[in-house]
Amino acid sequence: MRSIRPSFTVRRGRGASRRTSPALAAVALASALALTATACNGDDHADGKPTASATANGTGDGKIQIPDDIKNKLKEHGIDIDKWKNGAWKNWNRDDWLREANDFINPIIKGLWDPDRMRGANDPDKDKGVDDNDISGDQGVTDPTPAPVKAQAVRPPYHTSAATSGKVFFDSPEGTMVCSATVVQDPAHPGKSNLIWTAGHCVHAGKSGGWYRNIAFVPSYNNAAKSADQLQNAAREEVAPYGVWWADGAKTSQQWIDQGGETGGNGASYDYAVIHVTPEQGNAGKSLEETVGGALPVNFNAPAVPQVRSITATGYPAAAPYDGQLAYQCQDKPGRLSINKSDPTMYRIGCTMTGGSSGGGWVETGADGKPALVSNTSIGPVTSGWLAGPRLGEVAKGVYDSVSKKFAGR
Repeated sequence: MRSIRPSFTVRRGRGASRRTSPALAAVALASALALTATACNGDDHADGKPTASATANGTGDGKIQIPDDIKNKLKEHGIDIDKWKNGAWKNWNRDDWLREANDFINPIIKGLWDPDRMRGANDPDKDKGVDDNDISGDQGVTDPTPAPVKAQAVRPPYHTSAATSGKVFFDSPEGTMVCSATVVQDPAHPGKSNLIWTAGHCVHAGKSGGWYRNIAFVPSYNNAAKSADQLQNAAREEVAPYGVWWADGAKTSQQWIDQGGETGGNGASYDYAVIHVTPEQGNAGKSLEETVGGALPVNFNAPAVPQVRSITATGYPAAAPYDGQLAYQCQDKPGRLSINKSDPTMYRIGCTMTGGSSGGGWVETGADGKPALVSNTSIGPVTSGWLAGPRLGEVAKGVYDSVSKKFAGR
């Protein structure tokens, strides 16, 4: 089994998983810090002499204005602001790869995610995987493998047909990576949410590493569904028509941090994350929800798997035969997949989407007739054919509520 994670689909490892109390969800909230700089075409670092602006909320007046607590956090980890924005973030030494729960620091580097760099985040040649035989656990709560369901291209413009979907870009030690994500409602800011939902492995490497860097969300990426050839010389506004939104807060489960591995299914039942975002250009008054025109509610009490009639998964698959530029969907009645007896049973559907679709939302129409997010893409087999996603319960709600409350007064 492989993880349907960033486009290179990093393998997850087998082994004994460590049980963590559902009450102990990780407090993994970012320090809000914004830096502005000018990035060159496709470069991994900003120009040598950028103009910097750093504040706690992503805006500034051209002067460095960093709260003392953030200054201290940066100093603790030897992070020099000017060096960081000029490429020091590419240092992935163990001591520099922040792992601790409160150490997700994601300074904005304005212009870093240009069209070339976004396209370069979907390299299917890095796709790796292992056999379906890596599935372990209680087969008594695992239903038969579903028949493959061919992913269908989402009809453009995506802003009309899949307004809440988009792509998450980030940097890891292996390079520039990509996942999928969904705009979700924020109980602290009704109608004005800045929250997105994705997979835990799209923000944190699990037990073998720490937080990824330069995490940013692009809603309705490639809104007009242009081909890779047509995007070769595309302006940033064409691939990111609703802007680039940087993570200034993120949280995943402590279970994923403690157990998540590169192959197999360790931590998969808790493989989700909530990210709070802020516009790269500074706060223009509109929230992400207002910008895209909607946000999905999250259902933490979805019916048991046998009672769910149909789930629709959306994502931007990047591993072959896809190229990461287009959005796709699969619709199927879910079955059950058990990785470990002690972990919650996962949803599983037939779907041919591949790496890059990780973190994409799974939506069910509830009893009230309205759509709600009930899961996200987490894992799948080497050869594709099906996807599995965690069921959202107490731990997931804790992750969600913590991020919402953190930004409730802002």
